[in-house]
Amino acid sequence: MNILLFGKTGQVGWELQRALAPLGNVIAVDVHSTDYCGDFSKPNEVAETVRRIRPDVVVNAAAHTAVDKAESERGFAQLLNATSVEAIAREVGAIGGWLVHYSTDYVFPGTGDTPWCETDLPAPLNVYGETKLAGEKAVQQHCPHHLIFRTSWVYAGKGNNFAKTMLNLAKDREELSIIDDQYGAPTGAELLADCTAHAIRTAMTKPEVAGLYHLVAAGTTTWYAFAQMVFDEARKAGLTLALNKVNPIATEAYPTPAKRPGNSRLNTEKFQREFGLVLPPWENGVKRMLAELFAATSI
Repeated sequence: MNILLFGKTGQVGWELQRALAPLGNVIAVDVHSTDYCGDFSKPNEVAETVRRIRPDVVVNAAAHTAVDKAESERGFAQLLNATSVEAIAREVGAIGGWLVHYSTDYVFPGTGDTPWCETDLPAPLNVYGETKLAGEKAVQQHCPHHLIFRTSWVYAGKGNNFAKTMLNLAKDREELSIIDDQYGAPTGAELLADCTAHAIRTAMTKPEVAGLYHLVAAGTTTWYAFAQMVFDEARKAGLTLALNKVNPIATEAYPTPAKRPGNSRLNTEKFQREFGLVLPPWENGVKRMLAELFAATSI
């Protein structure tokens, strides 16, 4: 099997290079690649990459994910999250291949307290959500053999993440205020990559699994409770923190250019049923990532 991976150096793309390797020949590209174009600001050229390679599967882990910046650069976000995605979807559809694409809970309005299902009506709160929804529609329209995975609160040990930011702040500050009215499940890039590899294997023999799925770790937390767990784990590991007070605050107390959803919960029953997997509690992945972080003393 020949697999083309876009976005190889992002959080999910990095883990996908590992997870996809046992499935066959993986050609991984990003914005800096020279042999093939992986620059999503050039839709015609990324489409040409698909035409040249003619892969069995394309996995797209590239996206414009700067949620606040998207508010002031709508055209660029649309180019990366929708226009180039459509160009790729058309090419993959034309050669009869499979396209795996990642989307987000931001396609929903973020209201209520019930986990969103795949059948719920999207209503994005911000430009990022609007452009990601446009990308979903392009994939569905132009490539019949597709797997779209909506996820949320993605983190990885590689690069920056919420836990690392909190730890760095806690080393120097005695008091922090953290949002406590946004709900979701921190989901590791490692988990997403492993689930993706399993889903691709399944799709090769059961093409009827094509479609849209929600894919996040099990359970629910808030940013405040997430941070508290990070601080607890750090102290257990013997780290010295200056922090002695953490204040829970409302979203309104921390305004951002892009509106954030209060409810990022996603119902994963369809994914677990169709692919025969049990998604683990979010705490499992976070604690493992922290343990590796502490062992490397790289925070």
